[in-house]
Parts: sequence; structure tokens; C-alpha cells
Amino acid sequence: MAFARLFLRRIVLLIALLATVFVVVDLLPGSTARAVLGRDATPELVAAKEHELGLDRPLPVRFWDWIAGVATGDFGHTARGRSINELLAAKFPPTLLLGGLALVATVIVSLLLGAWWATRQSAALNPVRADVIGSAAGSGAATDTSGRPGRAGPDHFSGGLIGRCAVLLRHCAELVRRAFARALQPATTTAAAIPEFVLATLLILIFALALGWLPAVTVTGRSGLPVRADMLVLPVLALAIPQIGWNTRVVRAALVDAARAPHVEGAVLDGIGTRAVLLRHVLPFALPTIVASFATTVGMVLGGALVVETLFNYPGLGAVLAGSVADRDVSTVAAVVALSGVVIMCVLAVADGIRAWSLRGSR
Repeated sequence: MAFARLFLRRIVLLIALLATVFVVVDLLPGSTARAVLGRDATPELVAAKEHELGLDRPLPVRFWDWIAGVATGDFGHTARGRSINELLAAKFPPTLLLGGLALVATVIVSLLLGAWWATRQSAALNPVRADVIGSAAGSGAATDTSGRPGRAGPDHFSGGLIGRCAVLLRHCAELVRRAFARALQPATTTAAAIPEFVLATLLILIFALALGWLPAVTVTGRSGLPVRADMLVLPVLALAIPQIGWNTRVVRAALVDAARAPHVEGAVLDGIGTRAVLLRHVLPFALPTIVASFATTVGMVLGGALVVETLFNYPGLGAVLAGSVADRDVSTVAAVVALSGVVIMCVLAVADGIRAWSLRGSR
């Protein structure tokens, strides 16, 4: 029952969002008919085109007719006469590919970084270790077989040297890990705060123009997808890096908070390894928060993709949205928003199911 109410609430929010889109696009300066016909079109041609497109009708009537068509699976036609259904079917797969790759990268990197970061901050996940410097193997002196001090033999000398080198390496590795853990705080904060279009511009300037390592423009084949995999690298990075910064912090906070539970301390005292404690006793309790964050990320990635696609000339819904806004084509803009909203609602429904299952299992 709760899921049904939540679903109906999201449907109402989506309809309200679509109504807002109709109002905002209708308030944009300019005329849809003149954008289609060109600046040299006569007022008579413009008026005839507006009547053909139904733009001379009141806005609430146009919105109701469009919603009624959407309910039957028909998004209508663009201002230039193309079927919106066909347009979405051709342009949605490239956007789905780009957003899917960015989401997969976000989930994998955020889980790995967040889990490692949590093990550095939680006492339960990072038990107190002995001082590695104080555990140096051997002392400078050695004793002979009678127990009296004497000169160290070759075996004693080589063993002591190897032991000291091993301890030194472990100490250096620990210093590197500490420095990396301290750097994660400002790094993730900065990554989460950078807008996608700013990051995309920086990536183009550095890796495409300055270094020439990766292409800045996407070239598509007959399938409508990029002809080379390296054309996806910069757009995926532009979408994934801000989300990795945010979700890494969420994963770390959720795991650290879940690690404070008494049963986690009991598992550590029982001698269970850190990895087993993390996977069996901590992650299930942190899963609802993590899943909710990743579900929200889907909407962020999809919204960012519409902007990033324009910068990289990527053939997805971003180009459709930019063109339809330029034409003041409210039906196409609303169709893109509706499709994006349906995808986000489906992901949120799956996330709600996973959270309910996780909470039920944790009891």
C-alpha cells in the first residue's frame, strides 16, 4: 500500500513537472512557427503554421491533448513534422549507453574508494596495529652460540637487513595510505562541487586540445552510436567524476555509521577478518543509504548527460533537447522530460524494493 501511494505521488509530481515545462517553454521569447519557417516568413505564413501546429489554442487545452496522447503511447510530432516516438527511439539508446557507463563507473569507484576510506576511519574496520617501526627485526648486535656478545655473522646481518627493509617498506606504504586518505576529503569535495559542463570543458582543453590524447567530438556510424570507444571516455569522465566525489562520501559515511553497531564490535572481538566484517556485518546495514544515493545519481547522470552531450556533439537526447528548445517546440521538450522522468521513477522503484528487502533482512 505504501508503494502504491508513493508511486501515485511520483506520477502527480511528473505531471506537475510536465505542466511547468509547457508553461516555461511557452514563455520563451520567439515563435515556434517562425523558428521553423525562418526569419523571412511573412506574418500570413507564420499564422497559418501556428494554426497547423495548434499553437493558436489555449495552453491548458494543448497540454491536456498532449497528455491524452501520451497516455495512449503517442508523443505526437515535432514542430518540423517528425514523429517524436521515432525520434526518441533513435536518440535514447546513445544517451542510455553514455549514462549507463557513467553510472557503472560511479558505482564501482565509489564503493571501492568509500569502503577503503571507511576502513581508515572506523576503529572496528581498522583495528589498532603495532608500531611497525618498533618491530624491527634484530638489533645491531648478535650473540654467539655461548650467549656472549660477539660479532654478527653473515646470516644474522642479512636477516636483520632484510627485516629492516621490510619494516621500512611497510612504514612507507602506511604513510602513503595516510596521505591518500587525507587527500580524499578535499578531492571528493571538489569533484562533487564541479558542474558537469565546467568539467567537460576542462577535459576537452587538457586531454583533447593540449595533449591530443582523446577526441573532443563524437562521430557516429549507421547505428547512431560512436564509431570508436575512445570517443566515450571524456563524456563518461565528465559525468562520472562529480558523482564519484559525492557517492564516495556517502558510502564512507554510511559504512562508518553502520560499523558503530554493537554486533560489529562483537564480530571484531571474535577475530573475524576486516573484509568479512565489512561484507557480512556492516554493508547490509549501510545498504539502504547507499542504494538511495545511487538511485538519486541516476537522475543526476541523466540530467548531466543532456548538457554534456551538447559539448561533445554526442548524438543523444541532449541534441534533441537543445534543438527543440531553440525551436520552442514544447511537445518535444516535454517528451524528453517525460521519458527521463519515467526512467528515474523506475530506478527509484527498484531502489525502494532493495531498501525494503535490506531493512527486512537486517531485522
